[in-house]
Amino acid sequence: MSVKNRKRIERQLDAMTQDVPLLWRLRGAYRDRKGVLWRAPLGLMLVAGGFLAVLPVFGLWMIPLGLVLLAVDLPPLRPIVGAALIRLRRKWALWRREKR
Repeated sequence: MSVKNRKRIERQLDAMTQDVPLLWRLRGAYRDRKGVLWRAPLGLMLVAGGFLAVLPVFGLWMIPLGLVLLAVDLPPLRPIVGAALIRLRRKWALWRREKR
């Protein structure tokens, strides 16, 4: 089950990087095993910073981004974050279609 969820997260992140050209450079960063040294602390800081949303620089946008970074390395988060990414991409596609 863990391998299935890991592949699911990787597929969703790959699809998101294809949709957003600015993220192409980050593609190798989340696949790199050595990246856990920066992904885990950064993910924890983003989640913690998201709870400080009342301050000007911080915001609720930090929580999902932090959870995505943590899900790459923490198997219990993968099913939840993978399903959320799928829903997000579907809603994004619908919104883009309606906008046209």
